[in-house]
Amino acid sequence: MGMNMMDMIMSAAGGQAPQQLGSQFGLNPQQSQSAIAALLPAISSGLKQNAGSPQGLAGLLGALQNGGHDQYLENPANLGRPEAVAEGNGVLGHLFGTKEVSRAVAGRAAEKSGVSADILKKMLPMVAMMAMGSLNKQTRGAGMLNQGGSLQSMLGQMAMQQLTGGSQSKGGLGGLLGGLLGGGGARRQQQQMQQQASQAHQSGLGMLGNMLDADGDGSSMDDILGMLMKR
Repeated sequence: MGMNMMDMIMSAAGGQAPQQLGSQFGLNPQQSQSAIAALLPAISSGLKQNAGSPQGLAGLLGALQNGGHDQYLENPANLGRPEAVAEGNGVLGHLFGTKEVSRAVAGRAAEKSGVSADILKKMLPMVAMMAMGSLNKQTRGAGMLNQGGSLQSMLGQMAMQQLTGGSQSKGGLGGLLGGLLGGGGARRQQQQMQQQASQAHQSGLGMLGNMLDADGDGSSMDDILGMLMKR
C-alpha cells in the first residue's frame, strides 16, 4: 500500500518540503508541519467530493495528467511563484466554491495548529498545489495516468449519458449520441456503456481512496467541509 497524501508531502524533498514552505512565512519546522497537517484534510475532502462524480474524476485525472504538479514536491521553492499561487487559488475555487469557505478552513486550521489564520490563508493555495503534486506522483505510480485516456474516455461517456438523460430525441447532445449509437440497439448500447463507465468510476475512486485520506480524521473533515459549503 502506498503512502497517503500526508506522508508523501511530509517526506517530499528529503523531508525538507514542509520546512521550506513554512520558512516563507517565518515558521519553524514544527509550526510548518502543524500548519500543513491542519490544512490538508480540508483539501483532501474537497478532492474526494469533487471526484465523487464521473465528470469530477475525469476532470481531476485530466488536470493531473497535464499539470506537471510533481515540481511542487520536488522543489517546494516553486510554490512561492505567483503562477503557482494563482493556480492553487484556482484549485481551491474549484474545490470549495467560494473564498468564504477557504477563510473558514483557515480559521479552523488556526485553532488546531496554533498558526495564525492570516498565514494559513496564504499557505492554503500552496498546500493545495503540494496535494496535487502528491496525487500526480501517486496516480502515475499506480498506472492511473498511463491508462488515463481510456479511463477518462469511459467517464466522459458516463457524464454525457447523465447530461442527455439517455435521450433519443433529435437534435442536441441526445440526438448526436443517438445518431452515433444508431438505430434500435441504441438504448442497449447506452446501458452497457453506462455500466462500464460506472465500473470505471468506482475503480478510479477505489484507487484514489488511500491517496486522498490525508489522515485519520478525514471522515470528520468531510462532514465539516460539507457544512461549510452549505452556508
